[in-house]
Amino acid sequence: MNKKYVVMGVSGCGKSSIGDSLAKSLNIPFFDGDDYHPAENVEKMRNGIPLTDEDRKEWLLTLNALIQEQENLVLACSALKPEYRETLRAGCNELTFCYLKGDFDTIWARLKAREDHYFQGSAMLESQFNTLIEPTEQEAIYIDINQPPEKVVGDILAKV
Repeated sequence: MNKKYVVMGVSGCGKSSIGDSLAKSLNIPFFDGDDYHPAENVEKMRNGIPLTDEDRKEWLLTLNALIQEQENLVLACSALKPEYRETLRAGCNELTFCYLKGDFDTIWARLKAREDHYFQGSAMLESQFNTLIEPTEQEAIYIDINQPPEKVVGDILAKV
């Protein structure tokens, strides 16, 4: 059976590190959605300009194509709105969303500690929280990020 997972949530919640660890645990490929943003999106984010739905459209279609062409994968992608998740899921019924849930203060502290990341100031994170429409519990498995990374991965593995 194919295994396809999207590790989702706002920036700073641990999508890339948790996704990479999950993929290694499952012995399947990992892809970071941020690597597929067009240059214009990266430039906007570097300049602290939140992305619009229009900015995300082609990016999400690119990620959907990636999901469809891979037999198995873990993909890190914010997937902030139901319509983004629908675009990612199109043509792929076996996709499991793993929502890394955390509060603003926890995630902002993590982002401030990072080097070499798009985010400059808290406005971009605030924008992501404002954009976020949490998935239903039928749509995704919920994972609390206020625990060590290995426990987060263990929780995902236990729930899938």
